[in-house]
Amino acid sequence: MSPVRQMWEGMRGQRARIALAAFLGFIAAGSSVALLGTSGWLISYAAQLPPVLSLSVAAVLVRTFALSRSLFRYGERLMGHDAALRGLTSLRVQAYQRLEVLAPVGLARFRRGDLLARLVGDIDAALDLPLRVILPWAQAALVSAATVAFLAWLVPGAGVALALALLAGLTVIPWMVGHISSRAEALLAPTRGSLSISIVTSLEARADLLAFGATDAARTEIASCDCRLTELARREAAGLGLGAGVGVLAQGLAVVACLALAVPAVLDGRIGPAWLAVAALLPLAAYDIVMTLPASVIAYQRVRASAIRVAEVLDAPPPVTDPPDPDPAPLPPLVMQCSGLSARWSAETDSTLRSIDLSLGTRERVAVVGPSGAGKSTLAAVLVKFLAYDGSVKLGDREIHRLGGDAVRGDIGLLGQDAHVFDATLRDNLRLGCREADDAALCDVLARVRLHRWFETLPLGLDTQLGARGTAMSGGERQRLSLARLLLADRRILILDEPTEHLDTPTADLLIDDVLGVTHDRATLLITHRLKGLDCVDRIVVLVHGQIRAQGTHHELLAQGGWYADRWTTEMEREDVAAIAVSIPPGTAMSRGRPG
Repeated sequence: MSPVRQMWEGMRGQRARIALAAFLGFIAAGSSVALLGTSGWLISYAAQLPPVLSLSVAAVLVRTFALSRSLFRYGERLMGHDAALRGLTSLRVQAYQRLEVLAPVGLARFRRGDLLARLVGDIDAALDLPLRVILPWAQAALVSAATVAFLAWLVPGAGVALALALLAGLTVIPWMVGHISSRAEALLAPTRGSLSISIVTSLEARADLLAFGATDAARTEIASCDCRLTELARREAAGLGLGAGVGVLAQGLAVVACLALAVPAVLDGRIGPAWLAVAALLPLAAYDIVMTLPASVIAYQRVRASAIRVAEVLDAPPPVTDPPDPDPAPLPPLVMQCSGLSARWSAETDSTLRSIDLSLGTRERVAVVGPSGAGKSTLAAVLVKFLAYDGSVKLGDREIHRLGGDAVRGDIGLLGQDAHVFDATLRDNLRLGCREADDAALCDVLARVRLHRWFETLPLGLDTQLGARGTAMSGGERQRLSLARLLLADRRILILDEPTEHLDTPTADLLIDDVLGVTHDRATLLITHRLKGLDCVDRIVVLVHGQIRAQGTHHELLAQGGWYADRWTTEMEREDVAAIAVSIPPGTAMSRGRPG
């Protein structure tokens, strides 16, 4: 299925409304043509000073066509836009449903700014498919056929001439405009995505850009993308202008041809003199409707380019699929067991995890440690069914690949490295964990994660706006808020993936202590690169290069030596150096370094 057809299928439920809008538009456009032809006949015939009563029918028709043109055009716009907006809603729902399946692993192939452009600008372009592509072509074809049929009945030769002129307006001119503008339209949507990427990236990295003096380079890149968009728009306008000029020429030739063929018919007495005005005005009126088609061709090319980008999201293969007939969720108590687990991020990469045997019992707390790139986050993604795997991963007595993703994540909660804080109130952010939680429960969970003192400083309490991505909070406060949401969700198994990432050492140590304190009553898998505070967990698993190299308690691993013991020694030395550096008064080292 082509991307445009796929986009049109997404609006399947609105086809009846679109067909009705096309019919109303046909009546409105036909009324415009009939109004001009009837007015010309009435004026020409009235100039011959006939009896007044002989003009009454034409006068009534003029009023009727004038009213019906406005009335049916309003109905066509109302029905067409209603159908288009309903179809756009359906398409957007499909896109977000697909995002839910792809997230988070499957979205890694799209950059954030580009994905934003696809979900906003490219999906919004679907509005043009019914409004600026389907309806104009349907109305132009129907009105052209009706006008040619009437003129052929009146003057057969003039009808043939008008048919040839309208056929050129329906085929040759739109093709010419489309050929000129095709390359510009094909590049327009990707360039718009590049501009979105540049803007979003610059806004997110504004602090780093200021720190390294790279703001000018970022502005230059944005200006370059904007200039490319302007140039593409200029090329599109050139094609449209050329098409309009050729269309006016064809319209004039059609009028001249119809007059040349109608004049002999008047002289021969085959038609009355008043009909000569009709033969001259009908080509003008009909071509006014056909002249909208070059813009419709450009709109189609724009829709096609956007449809290709939307289809890349809708057709992206999911990293993991749910079975068509999933098993029922396991009953408590829950034990997680991995046997021979292997996983990779894509078919083109090597396995990140290899032959992992790991268990997590009820209320057991296990820490997974290891160097960067060891596969710790991969393990978390597999356990919450974000990533496919080989081997066996059981939740209770159920293999998780036989369970639905929602069922797995209904029992397993994940706290990521950088949990999102929405630009909403504190209450709304907390209720993402449990929509039914009342204010008392929200205040209680804030106290459990040690945010009560911060909460007491908020002037509006739970109604305080936290800002985009939690700009009103520190990094530690954001992670504690995410932990509070996870506790409100009341999952039976918790996976904490690097909860102290991006935090300073004192804040990270406090957060680890509090995390382990509030999760003592449920099974917890703590993934971390820091070793301090792990002496209170039940078991520590050392993961190196995707394989388990050692397991045991903190003291057992120190006694065994290896990566864990070396890392512990390095971490303690860094803390000692940091403590000594803090104790030295400012300027002491510099004064000792001065010559005597």
